[in-house]
Amino acid sequence: MVNPLDELQSRLEYRFRDPDLLRLALTHRSHGAHNNERLEFLGDAALNLIVAGLLFADGEADEGHLSYWRAALVREATLAELAREAGLGRQLLLGEGERRSGGERRDSILADALEALIGAVFLDGGLDAASALARRLYGARLRQLDLHASAKDPKTTLQELLQGRKLQLPSYRVLDTSGPPHAQQFAVACEVGELGLQTRGQGASRRAAEQQAAQSMIALLSEQAPQAARRTRGGSHAS
Repeated sequence: MVNPLDELQSRLEYRFRDPDLLRLALTHRSHGAHNNERLEFLGDAALNLIVAGLLFADGEADEGHLSYWRAALVREATLAELAREAGLGRQLLLGEGERRSGGERRDSILADALEALIGAVFLDGGLDAASALARRLYGARLRQLDLHASAKDPKTTLQELLQGRKLQLPSYRVLDTSGPPHAQQFAVACEVGELGLQTRGQGASRRAAEQQAAQSMIALLSEQAPQAARRTRGGSHAS
């Protein structure tokens, strides 16, 4: 019969010199006082450094984009996804109550276990080993990442754009909903009252429609900025 921890190490492509570190990384605090919390602390710090290094290697992305994508890659939801893909949930050592309540599926527990695993590999094999494991775990996520894409969603970008111009925040209102309940479409207006501007967005959710309307407003403001600059220059010549 295959040892589950041997199987896990095969999937991770890392063999622990000290298997006790692996067991500790998989031990939740509900299982006892000797648990993975200290390894989680270490792994959190190591993973932030490792991911920052992997992103920095791109060589061109600016600090804002680097910070955004690092936060996205080490956030709880992402770490929990990685833990599930690695099959950590099945190997977790949980207290009986936590096990009955489905703790092996909980994002917070899975994310903590993955950080603890990185911490354990760091202690067992050093930073290079931990970096190599992180690169394998993130895999396609790193290869498909567009570090130069907008680091913020359109609504956030629009809000910051208006704040930079000392204008009030935009308002959004639902114009229409259509379609059956399981496939509704929302039409939403984005308005910048001080400028008398309105754009429209459509999507399968109100949020998606708002984001589209915000993106249209950003484009509209971008078109108007050069025109306003030309009018200003023209006025200055006339005077």
